[in-house]
Amino acid sequence: MQGIIGNGGAASETFKSTALIKFSGFFLISVVFFYLGKHFSDGSALQLVFFSSHQNPQPQTPPYSSSAVALSPNINTTVDVTPLINNIVSSQASTNQQQTSSSASPPPPALQRMGVIDEDGKMTEDFEVGDYDPESVENLGRGNESVRDWNQSNGVRVRVEKFPKCGDSMREYIPCLDNEEAIKRLNSTEKGEKFERHCPDEGYELNCVIPAPEGYKTPVPWPRSRDEVWFSNVPHARLAEDKGGQNWITIYKDKFKFPGGGTQFIHGADEYLNQIEKMIPEIGFGRHTRVALDVGCGVASFGAYLLSRNVITLSVAPKDVHENQIQFALERGVPAMVAAFATRRLLYPSQAFDFIHCSRCRINWTRDDGILLLEVNRMLRAGGYFAWAAQPVYKHEAVLEEQWEEMVNLTNRLCWTLVKKEGYIAIWQKPLNNSCYLKREEGVRPPLCEPDDDPDSVWYVDLKACISRLPEEGYGSNVTSWPERLQSPPDRLQTIQIDAYISRTELFIAELRYWKEIIDGYIRILRWNTLNLRNVLDMRAGFGGFAAALAENHLDCWVLNVVPVSGPNTLPVIYDRGLIGVMHDWCEPFDTYPRTYDLIHAAGLFSIERKRCNITAIMLEMDRILRPGGRVYIRESLSIVDELEEIGRAVGWHVSLRDPSQGPHASYRILACDKPFTRD
Repeated sequence: MQGIIGNGGAASETFKSTALIKFSGFFLISVVFFYLGKHFSDGSALQLVFFSSHQNPQPQTPPYSSSAVALSPNINTTVDVTPLINNIVSSQASTNQQQTSSSASPPPPALQRMGVIDEDGKMTEDFEVGDYDPESVENLGRGNESVRDWNQSNGVRVRVEKFPKCGDSMREYIPCLDNEEAIKRLNSTEKGEKFERHCPDEGYELNCVIPAPEGYKTPVPWPRSRDEVWFSNVPHARLAEDKGGQNWITIYKDKFKFPGGGTQFIHGADEYLNQIEKMIPEIGFGRHTRVALDVGCGVASFGAYLLSRNVITLSVAPKDVHENQIQFALERGVPAMVAAFATRRLLYPSQAFDFIHCSRCRINWTRDDGILLLEVNRMLRAGGYFAWAAQPVYKHEAVLEEQWEEMVNLTNRLCWTLVKKEGYIAIWQKPLNNSCYLKREEGVRPPLCEPDDDPDSVWYVDLKACISRLPEEGYGSNVTSWPERLQSPPDRLQTIQIDAYISRTELFIAELRYWKEIIDGYIRILRWNTLNLRNVLDMRAGFGGFAAALAENHLDCWVLNVVPVSGPNTLPVIYDRGLIGVMHDWCEPFDTYPRTYDLIHAAGLFSIERKRCNITAIMLEMDRILRPGGRVYIRESLSIVDELEEIGRAVGWHVSLRDPSQGPHASYRILACDKPFTRD
């Protein structure tokens, strides 16, 4: 028994010794691995770590005072992880050096959140912003010093400097109408060629931002602007000096005043309009007559006073000796464009205007077999009216009587009917169809245009000494009255050349609903109804749905709808709806003065035009025609909107990128831009 017990005690002692040896070995191995780990983790070794207590040496990464996420092996970063192993880190602000304290492990540092998402992926308000560059905050909203531009020739983006200001001599610069070098090279100017478009050659485009006149002020809001504007915004007194006695315009203190008169209606436009409507009640301003053209408009008082009768009038005149008349019209808030009856078609479609007016417009309508009046005939709606107020109508001098006989003879050959001649006004009506033309004697001039002539083709198309045929189906002559025509799909919708899998009527209705929803949102969220929007430009108008939605919401503004030459010609539909518009190629500058528009809208324009145009040049042109304090809204695809944002900053705009109503996963964004009232 004792032997058994003795043997058992020996075994127990042996077991204890073995355990002690194992424990000692494990401890020794642990010390060795700890030493090796510490040895290989000094500053001479590269480690795969994701947190660094040192600054990243790469210049692209901003410095942080706390741990920042990094992928060190991918950017060749050398990291010292000794303090992490020792778990002892302290910071001294004076020396910015790390010190190691006692070997006792301190508690782990508190989690420092650098964003609005916590460690569980939930949104939280308990976060820190971290370090930032104060200069960046101060420069928030200012223009970038550079921008990437797209070089169309080789497809490479190049960096250009922030655009400088143009010289003061360019304050009223219209690139395609002020090209003196091109005008000097013209073979002839006797037919008004110098007043037509002559755009700068490639390499001579606008590359600076147009300055405003000294003392420029926020324009007088509509409707007060109909009667007065700031002198400093259009600082030109010549028109007031030349036409002051005709009740056009006067200067009173620091403003121009517009009494509402004209050369042929010195007693005021309202009385003049009343006379026209009494002469021919069927004209029905605001009902049957919705869209008008005023040729040689002066300061556009005729169109300004028609607005109160629900008639939108496009006032046109050349940039001639009275070169600022269109600028005055635009400053007043009246639709106007610089345009001339010379050798090319005007940029408006056939049967565009219900009423065309010429009061002492200084145009020889009968020259060259009446080619200029044939252009009026092309643009005048079937059944529409042409009013001529001029000296040949009422004066009995031999030369003037001869001019009157020539006019009567020409209008008879155009199958126009002289409806009424009263006082100094004569009014003709265009026929509803081609029947009168076909009954004329053989050889009567001017002839009908060839059947393959497109009367809606206008971009750099020469005038034609022929009568534009009217559609056999009666398209254009059978529009409904205002305001019903704004929402009704017109018959000419079926003539638009587009590739579509659904009917044109369905496309028309879809666009109408689309823009109504968007504009309703702009008014509800962005409060567009509180903005001082008067002159508006839609750079890619489609069927005019954007303008129609503004009209539906009773915003007191007018919209010039631009139809780019790169797409289908929808201008006939726009005019049939009772809206106005123009054909244009955005690879070239626009025919208007600087500081024309309060709002410029572009939806899907740049993603199309970047294939053929310099988009930087388009943005500079937008800046030229935008008023100081004006706004730009661009709806564009993700593939180009970032580049547009950079260009906008280089131009000097305040820009912000916004998600559409579909949310952040939509395929496009809204670039909202504000042009500062003053620029450095």
